[in-house]
Amino acid sequence: MVSGLGGSLRRALARAVLRVGGWALETGVPAGRRYVLIAAPHTSNWDFIWLLALAWSVDVDLRWMGKASLFVWPFGPVFRALGGIAIQRDRRSNSVDATVAEFKRGGDLVVTIPPEATRSQTPYWRSGFYHIARLAEVPLVLGYLDYARRRGGLGPCLHPTGDVVADMDVIRAFYADKQGRYPALFAEPRLREEDA
Repeated sequence: MVSGLGGSLRRALARAVLRVGGWALETGVPAGRRYVLIAAPHTSNWDFIWLLALAWSVDVDLRWMGKASLFVWPFGPVFRALGGIAIQRDRRSNSVDATVAEFKRGGDLVVTIPPEATRSQTPYWRSGFYHIARLAEVPLVLGYLDYARRRGGLGPCLHPTGDVVADMDVIRAFYADKQGRYPALFAEPRLREEDA
């Protein structure tokens, strides 16, 4: 995905970054190459670096969604080369349908979404990650960074059932012991749909 970086060089670079940072991947790689990867907790800009390094260390190409303001000069071309997709968060866009259509085209696609959508405390996660996986009929992979242990992972997998509360109960249980860089900023995994 990154121009000029071959797979083995990218993998070696990622592993060196993880080693220097004291991070390790503690899960295997998901069997398929078509899924929505939850990126949580999301409390720091460092989360992106560690998650990308973890994924690259095992040859997983990520596409990720970020606010459009990140994609302006001079960093825009760099973020796009790193797999970034600009999202207009200030207006209602059709990013769920567009992402589902991308999955329906076939081929390998790993879309990474930080459902908190901000590094600040928020009462609800944004539900796009859930609806994309359900409509595209691809699994959710529960990606995580646990700063307390300096460990991260790309799994386990959850196939959304359409029962939002039951599925979110599984997700809440999984993230209950994961600690972000700034623990007070991590929002409990909860969707507005659960309280409707």
